Amino acid sequence: MARPDGVKVVANNRQARRNYEILDTFEAGLVLSGSEVKSLREAKVTVSDAYARIIDHEAWVIGLHITPYSHAADTFGDANPERDRKLLLHRSEIDKIKARLDQDRLTLVPLALYFKDGRAKLELGLGKGRTGV
Repeated sequence: MARPDGVKVVANNRQARRNYEILDTFEAGLVLSGSEVKSLREAKVTVSDAYARIIDHEAWVIGLHITPYSHAADTFGDANPERDRKLLLHRSEIDKIKARLDQDRLTLVPLALYFKDGRAKLELGLGKGRTGV
């Protein structure tokens, strides 16, 4: 699914919008290896089980499953498809997210994974859990 603004959606987390009331969204880059990017281009990723955390003033996504690239000659230690991946956000955004997570008891949920101008991006949402789901 390609959009005219240069955004190619790889994966959506439809369950997150059902289980959480999304109050605010952020766009973050991902630190990936070359073979992981190739797997993303083939849409071999699962976002539904992932969640994000702020640990030591750094943003991390945990549980994002990227299937190893099938044609990779050597994975250079990337054998774990569910390793924790660092998110690239500005310091002010991280501080803002951390303050809202602590104060309002919200959850940081990955909503979508996409390519924007050739770079992998993850849309994060600050969500409040719905009751009675």
